[in-house]
Amino acid sequence: HVQLVESGGGSVQAGGSLRLSCASSGFIVSTMCMGWVRQAPGKEREGVACIDDDGSIKYADSVRGRFTVSKADVISTMTLQMHNLKPDDTATYYCAATWGCGGSWSRPMIYSYWGQGTQVTVS
Repeated sequence: HVQLVESGGGSVQAGGSLRLSCASSGFIVSTMCMGWVRQAPGKEREGVACIDDDGSIKYADSVRGRFTVSKADVISTMTLQMHNLKPDDTATYYCAATWGCGGSWSRPMIYSYWGQGTQVTVS
């Protein structure tokens, strides 16, 4: 069955960096759209970044230039490198996957599979 497991969250001061990883199993990573979605306290989930099944990469405006998403199909892992973190980046970050995101990538409802989430706190 499909499984997504995030790791790498933690607490960091503003301006710092963190690297999140998502280990996946149960599907062929290269055939899926994989994304990072976050949810801040009291707010709705929002798409942060994704790598679509055609290899195209998309970012939310709020993180573009600071976050980098990458994927290693051979080891079925996706990473999110986050630099220059801000307090507004504080959230639970989820790894998610589905078949073909296209223009709807930032809408959490399109993702079929989810990890358990990892907490990122920026102070």
